[in-house]
Amino acid sequence: MKSDSLLKKAGPYGYILPALLVFAVFLFYPFFKTIYLSLYKTNKMGQAKLFVGLGNYMELFQSESFYNSLAVTFLFVAIVVAGSMALGLLAAVLCNKAFPGIRIFSTAYALPMAIASSSAAMIFKIMLHPSIGIVNKLLGLDINWINDPKYALICVALLTAWLNSGINFLYFSAGLSNIDETIYERASVDGANGIQKFFRLTLPGLSPIMFYTIVVNIIQAFQSFGQVKILTQGGPGESTNLIVYSIYRDAFFNYRFGSAAAQSVILFAIIMVMTLMMFKAEKKGVSY
Repeated sequence: MKSDSLLKKAGPYGYILPALLVFAVFLFYPFFKTIYLSLYKTNKMGQAKLFVGLGNYMELFQSESFYNSLAVTFLFVAIVVAGSMALGLLAAVLCNKAFPGIRIFSTAYALPMAIASSSAAMIFKIMLHPSIGIVNKLLGLDINWINDPKYALICVALLTAWLNSGINFLYFSAGLSNIDETIYERASVDGANGIQKFFRLTLPGLSPIMFYTIVVNIIQAFQSFGQVKILTQGGPGESTNLIVYSIYRDAFFNYRFGSAAAQSVILFAIIMVMTLMMFKAEKKGVSY
């Protein structure tokens, strides 16, 4: 009898065991290995050789380049999150009405989520070319967008915002479909205009979806890499040296795997703290 009860209790864990094994191999082990490497100086093969404790972290917090990477990353994340959510919300509101060809427009707005960042970056690079690019030709300008420190980060951020806008469009479209249309009719009877409806009815109704998209977009923005690698490679200077690209450069160009691991741990801590702050703020700003 006892063995039968033990089997019943252990049964559910057997179902999740394959998933736990996958997580252990591809998530938990790399995570703890990264923390381990962050405490060591490594050789060019990434093998831990000399224990330095928090030495790698101390070097980072004394490095101007690291502080620049943090500042650039936070600015990049702010532009990407604001831009991608604004584009996604605008497209969702435009497609919330029934009219001929709505499915074509919906597909077009959602398309960026299906485009690889590397492919989009290559197309964007041609569009921004100073001599043959369509952007300069349309605007009548002569700007080297990618190689100018004033514009390089903005260009990469706008590309990333556009890439992320597709999934945001789907999230907001689903949220808009769950808002009761009768509240808009009552508001119209009370004399509310379109702007008042949007800020008083639409945005509060979308607050749960908006909270989720903000969290997801922040995490995605912090992890952006492919577009930086193809468009700017962290330059010009260090104007687009995001912390993810700094990790890549330290590990695979400078062979400083310990420093790269320390930066990875710091990036994880930043994302975790921001996520916890968002969940704490959810209780005040989100209405279900």
